[in-house]
Amino acid sequence: MSDILFNVGYGHFLVLAAVLFLIGTAGVMIRRNALIILMSVELMLNAANMTLLTFARMWGDLSGHTFALIVIAVAAAEAAVGLAIVVAVFRGRRNVDVDRLTTLRH
Repeated sequence: MSDILFNVGYGHFLVLAAVLFLIGTAGVMIRRNALIILMSVELMLNAANMTLLTFARMWGDLSGHTFALIVIAVAAAEAAVGLAIVVAVFRGRRNVDVDRLTTLRH
């Protein structure tokens, strides 16, 4: 039992990334609140980063780390723009339920 806890291999990180990605996907599919959807997308991006870093570490290549840093920067910009849009929509409509937002369709 103690071998499982102290000998963490690449498979453990890949399983954790898969679980995080599934939680994020479920959050996007099930929830209708725009803030929850943004947090779920961030969770999915972090799971993808964990996968990138795991494979980069497995192969001994540093290009995966560089790509993960680029993904983190893009995720930060996406979060800032997404939150600005959510705040603007909330100020105008007093609701951030994505099923009720039809003004952006036209």
